[in-house]
Amino acid sequence: MNTAAERLVADLQAAGLRVATVESCTGGLIAGAITDIAGSSAVFEMGFVTYSNAAKTRLVGVSSELLSSVGAVSEAVARAMAEGGRARSDADAVIAVTGIAGPGGGSAEKPVGLVHFALASAEGTRHECRRFGDLGRGEVRTRTVTVAIQMLADWCDQRRATVSGP
Repeated sequence: MNTAAERLVADLQAAGLRVATVESCTGGLIAGAITDIAGSSAVFEMGFVTYSNAAKTRLVGVSSELLSSVGAVSEAVARAMAEGGRARSDADAVIAVTGIAGPGGGSAEKPVGLVHFALASAEGTRHECRRFGDLGRGEVRTRTVTVAIQMLADWCDQRRATVSGP
């Protein structure tokens, strides 16, 4: 994971881009993975840990009505988290994650290991959903960090390709 985060930080630095995180099920681990890298202060704007629904509402503006209607672990809430984080930061892109790390808390509709990812940038908001399975709390969180770092890296690559052209 550190190698991917190191590459991400270097690529963001080269492109002059800044990122932020809005995290629920990972509790700040994505921000931690990025800020573990020397030089990350040039590319990491801020991190929001919005573990509770109240924090999602208060810190990044997710509406309580949305949370009530679809639940915290949903595409709509992941998108709202990312977009709210982008509106409240100077980051070029914001990655948000919300999921069920376990061991409990899952249901047939939303099982343990279900994680929604959203990345908001000037290009729009992109969503991914992963069903890691009931692999244990630590492993679900680790895999979530890995996917989030990769989503940011893919965004950075696409952004650099668009700016520099063919």
